[in-house]
Amino acid sequence: MEDMTTEISAADRLEDALSGRIDHSAVDAIADLSHQVSLQELTRLVHTSTPLQSAVLFRILDKDVAVAVFENLPPGYQAELLQNLREPEVADIVEGLDPDDRAELFGELPAGVVTQLMKGLDADERKMTTAVLGYPKSAIGRYMSPEVLSLHEDWTAAEAMEVVRARIDGPETVYLLPVVGPGRVLLGVVSLRNLIAADPDTPLSEMVRESITAHALTDREAASRDFLSHRLIAMPVVDQEERLVGILTMDDVLDIVDEEDAEDIARSSGSEPLDRSYLSSSIIRLVRSRIVWLLVLAVSAILTVQVLEVYEERLDQVVILALFIPLLTGTGGNTGNQAATTVTRALAVGEVRIRDLGRVIWRELRVGFLLGAVLGVLGFIVAGLVYGPAIGLVIGLTLLSVCIMAATVGGLMPIIAKRVGADPAVFSNPFISTFCDATGLILYFSIATAVLGLR
Repeated sequence: MEDMTTEISAADRLEDALSGRIDHSAVDAIADLSHQVSLQELTRLVHTSTPLQSAVLFRILDKDVAVAVFENLPPGYQAELLQNLREPEVADIVEGLDPDDRAELFGELPAGVVTQLMKGLDADERKMTTAVLGYPKSAIGRYMSPEVLSLHEDWTAAEAMEVVRARIDGPETVYLLPVVGPGRVLLGVVSLRNLIAADPDTPLSEMVRESITAHALTDREAASRDFLSHRLIAMPVVDQEERLVGILTMDDVLDIVDEEDAEDIARSSGSEPLDRSYLSSSIIRLVRSRIVWLLVLAVSAILTVQVLEVYEERLDQVVILALFIPLLTGTGGNTGNQAATTVTRALAVGEVRIRDLGRVIWRELRVGFLLGAVLGVLGFIVAGLVYGPAIGLVIGLTLLSVCIMAATVGGLMPIIAKRVGADPAVFSNPFISTFCDATGLILYFSIATAVLGLR
């Protein structure tokens, strides 16, 4: 408890020192405090401070600590931080990154800067980085590590262990070892545990087991979800000819999934994801992430206003109908969003595919009916007791219809988005809410016209 209190205190004091005037005495204090703070807290401070404060703190850190902190930062912020550092510091940091992390960083930098940084790498590092950069940003090959320790099928367990001991510092992981044949064609994998426990004279061909693999051009999210669903610690990556080209590790998969989930959450809420922390993002950056969606939703909401204008005369006949509009539109939007969120998540983890469209519609029709029946009965009783049976019947039937419509549309839209190559999260909350508002009002006034005999 005392150590935790000391660390928290040191982190707070370091944050205060960075926020104040930075002179020679402040730099000495920052350097002293940085040695008392954990790597996690240093990463947080670099990520959430202003660009100037981040650069000052980063320059003070020891080289190994600085590289470790840098690796934990989002690629967009890494690129921004590099612009505030001196050229020798940049070269040291880039050289200390793994090829896959370096390629992800280069994807955020201008081409001229990338060319300059590539010149500073040795031939092997440049070759591996170039290989990873050759894949599209959406492909899993862009995030694999080309530094993979592979074993040959004709080796014995003893020979394989000698190679592992000699090269253990190079690869990103040695817990899962790919076994290759002629032409580096992947035959399977051997775990380090089984290799250690095996009889030294046992051929690897007798130990190799089939491996779950990913093709280098596979979509990064699909490959990452597959990785997690099989609870892997590493996954070999192959090309179209089944030749081993790299290996995917858990840390890369978690980064991809975190980024995809953050993007889905942001877009389903009507905004764009931030490429850096909230506190270190400028006001203009925050506005830009939200304004486009607000403009789109504002324009689409005009449809709702037009629907109300069409039925204005009927509202004048039964003014009490206007009181229930917020209830009905809110119920439709919430029901649609629930369905869309559920289906979007199911698409992301591979539980639902595009060809399951019919099954999803049928399920959501039944779900919407049951939800609408419960809410409709409740609405009929409450509204009927207060405003009369006719109004109660209108509200009950509308709630039933709105729930069926909203649940069906909410389940349908993400699959359509996936089919046309759009992000399913984009079709979730914002657009579904607007669609259900307008359609729900049409159902409401149509039912009211029929039940109440309006003209």
